[in-house]
Amino acid sequence: MIKYMFGLGFLLAMSISSCEQKVASQETTYINKDLPTIGIIIFDAVISNEILAPLDVFSKHTANGKKLFNVVFIAAEQRAYKTEEGMRMLPDFSFDNTPDLDVLVIPSSYESAKQYKDQQLIGFVNQQYDQLDYVATHCAGAFTLAASGKVDNKELVTYITGGESLQKEFPNLKVQDDAVISVARDGKVFSSNGSLVSYLGSLDLLEALTSTEHRKYVEGSLYLDRLTASN
Repeated sequence: MIKYMFGLGFLLAMSISSCEQKVASQETTYINKDLPTIGIIIFDAVISNEILAPLDVFSKHTANGKKLFNVVFIAAEQRAYKTEEGMRMLPDFSFDNTPDLDVLVIPSSYESAKQYKDQQLIGFVNQQYDQLDYVATHCAGAFTLAASGKVDNKELVTYITGGESLQKEFPNLKVQDDAVISVARDGKVFSSNGSLVSYLGSLDLLEALTSTEHRKYVEGSLYLDRLTASN
């Protein structure tokens, strides 16, 4: 009897597990096709600030409560990823089933060569670039975008002290002085120093997508004035 009950319990647990996996595999992120879609790439050891800043900025509604964008995370595989700071992230889409994007955000890690030498990642960026309205990089994400070969002769900035390495690795770029430039724009390409400066880069892009008025509204929602106000 005990063996029977144990066996029945095991089968029931397996059945529930199978059902849960099936439901999870069928879950999809809703995309409002009337709104622009912003895709944020994630990967193992990604720097959290550089994915959370654009999520924070572009997810804010208008003063009237209107949603402006679909904001989704995209990765090479549909699995959990751990950020540099230890946060576990699940992508909404993989490279294979990414919806049509209007904006692509490319963050970085402290081992950026793993990204800009990743042929699958570079291939995805290359495939997406021409159809995008805008692309944004943060920190060493500039290396990844440069490796796609799509931004030769464009102005990019990277992490502080990283400009010399970026110029050496990709001599066809017009690398900006990261000692004085926080955010650079060249046409549809925005780039920033990364870390918390990713907020500035995201806000500059937000203004290009919407208006100065909405940018100021989002800045107020983020309490950015409190960061610079003296007590």
